[in-house]
Amino acid sequence: MKLTLDGDWCVTVTDEPLHITPRLTGTSVRVAQYADVVGRERFLADTFGSQDQLWDAPDVLRFDRAGRQLVGAEFRMPEVVASAEDSARLPRRPAVRPGGLRADQVRDFRHEMCTVLCRAPGDAVLTCLRDLDVLDEPLEARIGIAPDVALLVQHGAVVGWSLTDPARYLTSSFDMPDPDEPSDATRRLFTECLDLVTEPVIYDVEDEEPAALARLRAADEALRAQREDRRRADALLSLIGTLVEDYGNR
Repeated sequence: MKLTLDGDWCVTVTDEPLHITPRLTGTSVRVAQYADVVGRERFLADTFGSQDQLWDAPDVLRFDRAGRQLVGAEFRMPEVVASAEDSARLPRRPAVRPGGLRADQVRDFRHEMCTVLCRAPGDAVLTCLRDLDVLDEPLEARIGIAPDVALLVQHGAVVGWSLTDPARYLTSSFDMPDPDEPSDATRRLFTECLDLVTEPVIYDVEDEEPAALARLRAADEALRAQREDRRRADALLSLIGTLVEDYGNR
């Protein structure tokens, strides 16, 4: 299968997905081996593809220069959340097919980040789409480029991506996620924190609505008091940290 990115930049689907555990840090999903800032800079220098630049933050897809194979990716979640009605329209088929990507040529490109987030009940799956028009037609394929990370394909073009069981992959900075199952409390607080940093609740926080500020303070207090699953709790504290700093004492 051939896929297009950035309008005219093409890749071929292979049978070699990445065996890299994804990391959900803040509102971005990172699939890469590097473990610090220096490693990331070296990784970008040694590969080609789409990358973020000063004042520009598209999604990152990087390919090995020798074999042109996909070797890493980083996707950002938009703040705009689809309505429950629109999220329910997300096609359940086709099923995810594991696969890698091989670039047709060694050339940089720009892959625009998605504009809308679809949240499954309980945030069991997060799906980010190019736009809501994607929901008007069936998907052609779901390519599982890494564990629980899939690209959504429509008319031969990549139109979105998804992360299954996102709470499992919560982590801070460049740390690997805790291999143990997330606690029930973590899963509940993940949903609450995601509410707080996306529309429409984030607008209520910024407008200093009392109910929204109370939710923010309650989430912060619950995460600080949680004794189990500390690494993921700390990651969620980082996710809402700026909001707490700016609005937590209002």
